[in-house]
Amino acid sequence: MAHIDPDAGPNGGYLSGQLLIAMPGIGDPRFERALVLICAHDEEHAMGLTVNRPVDGLMLVDLLERLEIEATSESAPGLDEPILIGGPVERERGFVLHTSDYRSESSLPVGEGLALTATREVLEMLAHGQGPRRSVMALGYAGWGAGQLEQELRDNVWLTCSADEILLFGDDHDHKWSQALAKLGVDPGLLSAAAGQA
Repeated sequence: MAHIDPDAGPNGGYLSGQLLIAMPGIGDPRFERALVLICAHDEEHAMGLTVNRPVDGLMLVDLLERLEIEATSESAPGLDEPILIGGPVERERGFVLHTSDYRSESSLPVGEGLALTATREVLEMLAHGQGPRRSVMALGYAGWGAGQLEQELRDNVWLTCSADEILLFGDDHDHKWSQALAKLGVDPGLLSAAAGQA
């Protein structure tokens, strides 16, 4: 698992638990129309998961099979959900973003009612229908060094909005970006691809 500082969660302030909405013209195809939940943020780094980029043809049940974790509950929620591309860093590492009704010692509080767990145990719980009420699995993450995210925000690369379960766990991945903008009252058709500073 990638290093995650538990002090960088909601108690540490910053943008933990908030969503980043990529502005048009971000200049990085990995983040075009991306919606990224910030999971940890402090003066040293920021870490987030993209929540609107499914991996083509890879569902949670497929990943469990590859990991030789047997799904014992056909009705377990989320088994038919797609795996997400969490970001370009350490794409072989898995992270489960979930509601905080499930917690283990290795779970990181992310925001109001949310946690992040990166252990095999949470996958086994999901396979047995005993995991969190809502969850999504992502491979890889987005990471920023000290001051990097703050500079990108000053450069108008990202907008921020509060997270909600529809944006985080909903299955309409094609429209999550525009739905997040709508929460801010922004019409995506009126955004310019040329980011600038006021």
